[in-house]
Amino acid sequence: MPRSIQRRRARFQNQHLSDRDAQAPIHVAAQDRFEAVVPFYHQRVLDSLDAGNATALDDEELTRLVLQILHQLETTVDAPPIGGVHRALARRIVDEMRGLGPIGPLLRDPDISDILVNGLHSVYVEKNGMLSPVDVRFRDFDHLTRVAQRIAEGVGRQVDELNPMCDARLEDGSRVNIIVPPLAIDGAAISIRRFRPGGFSLEDLSRGGAMHRGMVGMLEVATRAKLNVVVSGGTGAGKTTILNALSGMIGEEERVVTLEDAAELNLQQPHVVRLESRAPSSEGTGEITMRDLLKNALRMRPDRIVVGEVRGAEALEAMQAMNTGHPGSMVTVHANSPRDAISRLEYLVMMGTGDMPLSAIRNQVVSAVDLVVHASRFGDGRRRVVAITDVIGLEGEVPVLEDIWSYDSASDRFVCSGSRPSFAERVSAAGFGDLLTSSMSAARQGLEIN
Repeated sequence: MPRSIQRRRARFQNQHLSDRDAQAPIHVAAQDRFEAVVPFYHQRVLDSLDAGNATALDDEELTRLVLQILHQLETTVDAPPIGGVHRALARRIVDEMRGLGPIGPLLRDPDISDILVNGLHSVYVEKNGMLSPVDVRFRDFDHLTRVAQRIAEGVGRQVDELNPMCDARLEDGSRVNIIVPPLAIDGAAISIRRFRPGGFSLEDLSRGGAMHRGMVGMLEVATRAKLNVVVSGGTGAGKTTILNALSGMIGEEERVVTLEDAAELNLQQPHVVRLESRAPSSEGTGEITMRDLLKNALRMRPDRIVVGEVRGAEALEAMQAMNTGHPGSMVTVHANSPRDAISRLEYLVMMGTGDMPLSAIRNQVVSAVDLVVHASRFGDGRRRVVAITDVIGLEGEVPVLEDIWSYDSASDRFVCSGSRPSFAERVSAAGFGDLLTSSMSAARQGLEIN
């Protein structure tokens, strides 16, 4: 290569590197300048606003009003220059007023499903199943704590040194967990799980690759024929999403009572009663547990009971409801497999009884549960229904389970077993025999299906 070309290439590379290195601190400096002017203008905007009128405005109306005030404030003697970021500053001030602070833009991004604030210097989001850090800054520990407290206050909760943990939901249905110092060593930790407005249908999940279309027919049969269903899986596997999708098959004439620690279910039926447990007050009084809600729900003439998550002694009441006149009920449970889900329910029922023999508990659980739908989250962020499992009964003292559908990760295929479900006669008696036949047509052929 001629030396003149080598010299020109070297000059270009050196210039490119210098420009790139120079851009980073400029961006950081600009971000720092933006953060520095936020408190100044935030306080003066608050001084200029009528608080009562401001709370009545939606975000867009309030942003326009704040923008007008910013243009006025910028002309005062002591005002720092805003530059060309008036609207961004107005939007940020509105977020501060709403209690969201710098995470406000993240909540407006429809592609973000999780927002994880891990203290002062670390914020991650999940997009398309993958976690990645984002450049979101809090001014100091006090600012981070105030944001956490304002979020909690917005949903009627309180977090401080005496009550350092909070589990609640935002107005848009997102689930939020907050834990503050002294329990959170690096500053307040905020975890927000967001849900798609309107949720997903079973067909949506099939089109997205979470299940095979043949599974949709099986789950429709299970729901319409009022089989008792347990949705199991690990954290973030999509249990609530599947439960919402299943509920879309419930008839509009049925009365459904839902019970949750923090309301996330979004059932579309017209006759739904939503119940939510309550944590104890700072004085340790007023707690309403899931078990309390379940006992009360049984007196509310429900056709079906849907429990967002069974995690304690309330499992006893859930199994009794399934066994005593509330067919078609649904619960979710943390578990690593369908068999593990049955074992975990046995353990949770044991917590609620204390002295009932294991054989009796096992018989009650197996009698109550007809179908286990197990979901998993994979390393690429994808979530799939990896098993639809028939709970056949007991053989001696061992629960007998059989997969109707399963997912083979080695070949990336959904597999039909071809087995006739143990509940086939009940489904036919309920008038859904033809639907079961059509949903099992692929299974009877014993095919592996993409």
